[in-house]
Amino acid sequence: MGGSSGGTPLGERRSVRLDHGVPGSLVGGDPPDPGRWETVLNSPTRRARRLFARGSWAETRRIAAILRDETIGGALLLAATVLALGWANSPWSGSYDSLLTTHFGPSALHLDLSVREWAADGLLAVFFFVAGLELKREFVAGDLRDPGRAALPVAAAAGGVAVPAVLYTLLNLHGGALRGWAIPTATDIAFALSVLAVVGRCLPSALRTFLLTLAVVDDLLAIVIIAVAYTSELSVVALVAAAVPLAAFTVLAQRRVRAWWLLLPLAVLTWALVHASGVHATVAGVLLGFAVPVLRSERAGGPQAGPGLAEHFEHRWRPLSAGVAVPVFAFCSAGVTVGGLAGLADALSDRAALGVIVGLVVGKAIGIFTTTWLVARFTGASLERGLAWIDVAGLALLGGIGFTVSLLIGELAFGPGSARDDHVKVGVLTASVTAALLATVVLRLRNRAYARIHQLETADDDHDGVPDVYLARRLSASAAAARRRRRPAGG
Repeated sequence: MGGSSGGTPLGERRSVRLDHGVPGSLVGGDPPDPGRWETVLNSPTRRARRLFARGSWAETRRIAAILRDETIGGALLLAATVLALGWANSPWSGSYDSLLTTHFGPSALHLDLSVREWAADGLLAVFFFVAGLELKREFVAGDLRDPGRAALPVAAAAGGVAVPAVLYTLLNLHGGALRGWAIPTATDIAFALSVLAVVGRCLPSALRTFLLTLAVVDDLLAIVIIAVAYTSELSVVALVAAAVPLAAFTVLAQRRVRAWWLLLPLAVLTWALVHASGVHATVAGVLLGFAVPVLRSERAGGPQAGPGLAEHFEHRWRPLSAGVAVPVFAFCSAGVTVGGLAGLADALSDRAALGVIVGLVVGKAIGIFTTTWLVARFTGASLERGLAWIDVAGLALLGGIGFTVSLLIGELAFGPGSARDDHVKVGVLTASVTAALLATVVLRLRNRAYARIHQLETADDDHDGVPDVYLARRLSASAAAARRRRRPAGG
């Protein structure tokens, strides 16, 4: 064997014909149509394990579509934040506060909420619904269904949650602000992708996928923290009652029922009962997202399974989440009255704000980078060709852009509109800007390398719509599988 097959030395170029009738298969002899010749390198039977390896073409296209939506959402999020800050620090700041404290909704159902509460409890449930859909789809039908590929972003997300929480706690052990320990644990994917759109347009697809998956896992860990650590009063009756419409929603979704007049009332009822239970209502969004099937077949899966409703719902709800829900929440939560340089200094001197800044800027970078290095160290893996550890450092710094979920946890920890919550908002904004600037500096150092990788990933010499690098990878994998089938049983 020795890494060769059929007497062909390892590394020797070999031509194979691709039969258009069976995409991706290697065949011998002349096919019915002229076919085409692709030159590939024989790869060894056992390939070295690599971190940030390029995913499949289908997954790359899907991730690219998601990133486009989130990048547009990031621009709207930035605009909403600037508008809120400008209004809150203008002579008309009183009207901003009056708007946010306006109540509406059915009081008989205990849903007479303020505009700020509707944004945090209602609109963000849509955001977490989409996050639940995305995470489930990634692990059931995406490239991350392979535990080996899923381990890295999950471990990095866990490290990026644990280290900031520890640093915040150490800085606030005796400051009376310990309740905010979870504020610096979240990454805002929309803002992070907006930064990438400006400074990292040629970032390799595998790094973009890693950042997206890390942020989604990060958000889901945050919602678990919210459910466990920030539920003060729990109504078991309401929580159990919420399981009834949730179960009905699940059954209908499994049967591929798309009728909004059936699904939407069940989703709203689930949300209302979770809200009444004392658990933060955004948890309902995650549960509903997990209830939607990713794959379907006559017997709940199998090799002939096709797409479930998750893909359909994701296409429908992601624009609403990125373009409406998150920007409106940002508008309602980011408007803090700074009060000039003196007010800014006062806010940043609060140990809670300091803990948020250190947690997001330093803790996130250390947590994500160190965990990734440890995964490489203990699995014997190396970075994909063309990548360097400075690329991981740049992504780790981007992970310090915490906004949406950080603001939500700050309100839960200290109460919306409180002085400490305002200080935390200043800390979140300061940390996010600092992390974005540092990430920009690091990633710009690698722009030339990214441009070379981008050229490789987009080259399509045969003009078939699929970049050649994905075709070559598929052919190489097929050749390796063929060699394994030809190998003697004892060899």
